[in-house]
Amino acid sequence: MLQKREKVLLLKTFQGRTLRIVREHYLRPSVPCNSPLCPQPASCHNDGKLLSSDVTHYMIPDWKVVQDYLEILEFPELKGIIFMQTACQAVQHQRGRRQYNKLRNLLKDARHDCVLFANEFQQCCYLPRERGESLEKWQSRSIYNAAVWYYHHCQDRMPIVMVTEDEEAIQQYGSETEGVFVISFKNYLDNFWPDLKAAHELCESIVQSRRERENESQESHGKEYPEHLPLEVLEAGIKSGRYIQGILNVNKHRAQIEAFVRLQGASTKDSGLVSDILIHGMKARNRSIHGDVVVVELLPKNEWKGRTTALGENDGDDKTSGESPGEPMPTGRVVGILQKNWRDYVVTFPSKEEVQSQGKNAQKILVTPWDYRIPKIRISTQQAEALQDFRVVVRIDSWESTSMYPNGHFVRVLGRIGDLEGEIATILVENSISVVPFSEAQMCEMPVNTPENPWKVSSQEEQERKDLRKTHLVFSIDPRGCEDVDDTLSVRALDNGNLELGVHIADVTHFVAPHSYIDIEARSRATTYYLADRRYDMLPSILSADVCSLLGGVDRYAVSVMWELDKTSYEIKKVWYGRTIIRSAYKLFYEAAQDLLDRNFSVVDDIPEFRDLDEKSRQTKLEELVWAIRKLTDIARHVRAKRDLCGALELEGVEVRIQLDEKKNIHDLIPKQPLEVHETVAECMILANHWVAKKIWESFPHQALLRRHPPPHQEFFSELRECAKAKGFFIDTRSNKTLADSLDNANDPNDPIVNRLLRSMATQAMSNALYFSTGSCAEEEFHHYGLALDKYTHFTSPIRRYSDVIVHRLLMAAISKDKKMEIKENLFSNKDLEELCKHINNRNRAAQHCQKQSTELFQCMYFKDKDPETEERCISDGVIYSIRTNGVLVFIPRFGIKGAAYLKNKDGLVISCGQDSHCEWKPGSLQRFQNKITSTTTGGESVTFHLFDHITVRIAVQASRCHADTIRLEIISNKPYMIPDTELFQQSSLLLKSDLVKEVTRSVEEAQLAQEVKVNVIEEDYQKYCQTKGRSLYTLLEEIRDLALLDVSNSYGI
Repeated sequence: MLQKREKVLLLKTFQGRTLRIVREHYLRPSVPCNSPLCPQPASCHNDGKLLSSDVTHYMIPDWKVVQDYLEILEFPELKGIIFMQTACQAVQHQRGRRQYNKLRNLLKDARHDCVLFANEFQQCCYLPRERGESLEKWQSRSIYNAAVWYYHHCQDRMPIVMVTEDEEAIQQYGSETEGVFVISFKNYLDNFWPDLKAAHELCESIVQSRRERENESQESHGKEYPEHLPLEVLEAGIKSGRYIQGILNVNKHRAQIEAFVRLQGASTKDSGLVSDILIHGMKARNRSIHGDVVVVELLPKNEWKGRTTALGENDGDDKTSGESPGEPMPTGRVVGILQKNWRDYVVTFPSKEEVQSQGKNAQKILVTPWDYRIPKIRISTQQAEALQDFRVVVRIDSWESTSMYPNGHFVRVLGRIGDLEGEIATILVENSISVVPFSEAQMCEMPVNTPENPWKVSSQEEQERKDLRKTHLVFSIDPRGCEDVDDTLSVRALDNGNLELGVHIADVTHFVAPHSYIDIEARSRATTYYLADRRYDMLPSILSADVCSLLGGVDRYAVSVMWELDKTSYEIKKVWYGRTIIRSAYKLFYEAAQDLLDRNFSVVDDIPEFRDLDEKSRQTKLEELVWAIRKLTDIARHVRAKRDLCGALELEGVEVRIQLDEKKNIHDLIPKQPLEVHETVAECMILANHWVAKKIWESFPHQALLRRHPPPHQEFFSELRECAKAKGFFIDTRSNKTLADSLDNANDPNDPIVNRLLRSMATQAMSNALYFSTGSCAEEEFHHYGLALDKYTHFTSPIRRYSDVIVHRLLMAAISKDKKMEIKENLFSNKDLEELCKHINNRNRAAQHCQKQSTELFQCMYFKDKDPETEERCISDGVIYSIRTNGVLVFIPRFGIKGAAYLKNKDGLVISCGQDSHCEWKPGSLQRFQNKITSTTTGGESVTFHLFDHITVRIAVQASRCHADTIRLEIISNKPYMIPDTELFQQSSLLLKSDLVKEVTRSVEEAQLAQEVKVNVIEEDYQKYCQTKGRSLYTLLEEIRDLALLDVSNSYGI
């Protein structure tokens, strides 16, 4: 029986008036207690996560402890934690969405022994707030009352320890109830966890940081920054159009002076602005940090400034001397922050000399974040000298208007500066990527497939699925040695003369139930993360490389899309969607499929499925397979031609092929030759994604997950148009069709690099492709610009993308709906799906950034050990692809590196080239034109560099103690690099990313051996993390197309 109560809320209106709202509040006789000691588990409905049964006590943190010490409560050693609803709501309302989401994720995580108890809905635990009682006192009283009830509910069998920072509560409740103890958090750690050193250090760091904040607020310092406006004023200003809301994006090459606010939501339409808003200088930024959702006031037009067009040095100086800004653009100042998106930051402590200059007993230390866009952070510690050689994680606590810098506290040590594992850990933390092992609870949900107990198709599934094992020739075409086979293909002639094309995708959702432990983990990861030398899988390998993988010669569950096509025109007559059972007949690699397509049958010996056949069977099966590959290719040509007519784009992307060694680690990456079978497979996948998108949208028009690619802003194409014009080409950017045709025509027969660079510039101008819920967008916004399709989604890679898992569930629900059957799948509402899409988009960006950063790390580690003066590989040919006021941007085809080359150095000298074309530094000046830049010395010598000129550069590494090392290029000749005849033959063995990874990894391992460090790290990590750790940089063809829509190359001060 529910009991009705009234809950009074006091809310402030935009005008500042207080509004009293009365809400109905219903109390229940029982709510889930999630304890294994529960005497009535059925009435408590304990069907979710339970507390561990091997703990000595339950710990209940007060609301203040949850707010201040959440990162300590995240320690897996701390078990038996019960978070009261009252404490969770205090975090939600007082600490913002980010911390509240951290708390929610902690509660969901099966690896952490903690539960939520809804004390405010339990009849015996609910306490109304008394007249005159402060909110804080009521929260503490409610939590204590719930702790007492919980103790008695468990029949007094488990002691309860309530931890609080409220001294009055300790005095009042400390000895009130036998079996319920009330102590401070520090006493709790001292008495129950005396050996948990990391927790004690973190606790001390947090306490020190809090004391500093309290002291600062008491001292009457002058204001360094204006106060932020109250929330109600900000909201009213946004509504009236006076203020503009957006996300702060700091330029990492001008971090001290240049940031931009990207408009959000209604601000774009209401303000009439089409470009970002420039925030010039730290004062105008007003304590906002990169990624914060801020509110901006536009300055008068006469105070507008232009963005800097010079190459940045990343030195963090405020100097702008000699820099000519671009055209004035809308400029503003931050007046408030709606949402702080603070995260963990990797920092470096000052060197010994810098610490000494601050005084021997200095406890307040300014640490420098690894990310240039984050300001220095002031923390209190006495360990500065001990930690100066390490990468360290800190968190920001506050940034008062009286302080020049934000205050924070030390969290943990990552590793030594320059150490490979420490630098990889830095990249992961900076991208908020967690690589914790799959938990025991998650692994218990996995199917078993061992020699003693092999996995097999169940009789129930045989009845419910369409069985294609005897009727269809199914095969896969993948990179050589690929283990996680998401997709297979089939094509056959039907009795009526038409053709049937099939795309069969791994049925991951059969093994991953909605809201299961592994589903929650996969949702959190959202994608498989590929780094230069390893990858972290979204799903455990038992699924990704075994039971879900559509390997050759074994029965597997699939979700299939099959089309009936006209035998001559290939027009689609009808389509079928459903769950199937397949047995892939061939696991082909791309080069073998291309050879069969070209009727080069010498490759047959490399295809294992043909080896043990007699000559007659071999010939029959070979003809059958060749017919299928040729027919698939014909169909793909037709599908591609239709998209080309609509304006599909072919963009510059990373294309590599993989070789794996006998241990299935990637042995080599070879530049992928443009094979037609790549196009064939990609077109079939795009076709499946398109038709599934149409199907799920028709069935669920307001809650389908699709992928859109908005058309780019025309102003972003200006550099592309100007660069093409320099070569005599005209790029028409009015539509995707005209852009695609223009790029196809922009070919320089004497220099194929030109077209490649133009396509790369087109890529850079593109918007990002994004997942979205159809209920949150108008239908005209669904369009995919790059693929020229009205509706598109991701369906074909559920092993490594969580978006595809959701799409599979939507497709299954759509099929059930068509059959008038009950929809078993738990579908997300539009609001929840849109939140999930934002999370997946965020994780995809993180995956792209960490892949790029890890590749740059290996490039730098490789070149760092080379002497640029003597090492032949450090000299290379480069192509100028952009002009700046003080230098040029250069692309090095040999290594695929883009970097800045300065024509004016820090001493003010400019580059000069003598008669032998070799360069040196001399006094002089630079003059920049649209497509060229001229360097003139005081002696009258001049040299001009044009767009797309080939020059000779020296590759070196600019080392940085606090930040990531970067590649630096120095022009040593204004002529192309001439390879000596003796080396022409070596040019075929270019330095590939895998070579670089292998060499760096080998040198790191040698260094470890020299220090007598165990060398079985890779095996241990595999066991510990259940992850694939190999040389894995590969990106499947469809993913290459998506990556091409996001430029992940450096934008040097742009």
